[in-house]
Amino acid sequence: MRLVPQTSPYIHKNVSVKRMMLDVIVALMPVTFFAMIVNGWSGIYVFLISIITMVFIELLVHMLIHWPKGMKIKELFSKEGFLKIKQNYTINNITAPVISALIYSLIMPAGCSPYVVLVGAVFGILIGKMVFGGLGSNIFNPAAVGRMFVGICFGSELNTAYTKVDVYAGATPLGFTKGNLSAIGNYSLWDLFIGNIPGCMGEVCILAILIGAVYLFARRSADLRACLGFFLSFAVVILFGCIGTYAKTKTGNIMEMWLYQLLSGGVIFGAVFMITDPVTSPTSKFGRVVFASIAGCITALIRVCGAYPEGTAFSILIVNMLAPCIDYFMRGKPNTYTWKQCLCLGVGIAFICVIVTASVMGGWF
Repeated sequence: MRLVPQTSPYIHKNVSVKRMMLDVIVALMPVTFFAMIVNGWSGIYVFLISIITMVFIELLVHMLIHWPKGMKIKELFSKEGFLKIKQNYTINNITAPVISALIYSLIMPAGCSPYVVLVGAVFGILIGKMVFGGLGSNIFNPAAVGRMFVGICFGSELNTAYTKVDVYAGATPLGFTKGNLSAIGNYSLWDLFIGNIPGCMGEVCILAILIGAVYLFARRSADLRACLGFFLSFAVVILFGCIGTYAKTKTGNIMEMWLYQLLSGGVIFGAVFMITDPVTSPTSKFGRVVFASIAGCITALIRVCGAYPEGTAFSILIVNMLAPCIDYFMRGKPNTYTWKQCLCLGVGIAFICVIVTASVMGGWF
């Protein structure tokens, strides 16, 4: 038996990395076009800055990592030098940063200051990916890294961008419900579904996200297990939060609160395009379910108990760190599901539900 060393993503079906990445780009087009049409130039320049920056940074660092031995800088401008650099540079080194740039742009609000977009794009691709060795070697989602960095450093800039989108509303839908799940804002569930709300460009139109999801999963270019694990675990935990809120306040409608939480923020976008990233996910089937379920639970905890109204990108970065640990514990085990594994996962989610319910009701007593 011959062992062939290779880097992630590890694909266990008859599909190439090139085709998988192109499918992700195609799946992102509905929500991307929606964001461009609705936001106009204030959204388009975010995409342009992000794509150009991430592709250029990846090319620059890739050249440094794979610089031919003995080659001088002036040789780069010759035909021979160009061909030497090109040997290790493939279409995947272009499509991968394009995907990261599109996702990063879609989890940013339109109208951000160009320098904020630029700083986040540079930090995301450089610190979130290239310092680990580039394509297939990163442990963090580059788009989430860039978004969280600018969110921490330039929070006021992002809040200003939100108000530019909808001056009357002034806040995103989740901003109304922070601290009180029963506080439904000025938006109907239909507004949340078609994107008639302020917020990050890629999270507002659920319809456009679902169109891309149908294509992505029909082409088998993303793991449906991870998507469902993230979304269902979040749905279960946040449902208990809504039940606890209703039990405490005796106001509102549990089902309406629950659907409002499911359709608000970046949960569905994160479930389709971020948690399914094969590079930063575990390699085993059950490992990916656990990975995604933990992320869904953390997202619900942040929404209910944390200081931020949204927690999708935070939770994904946290579970990215756990992916190697999950692979370690799953080593040598059959790549299938057992009732013991499912029972342990269910008990863990139930424990989180108890914590959320107790939190919204004001404590244990």
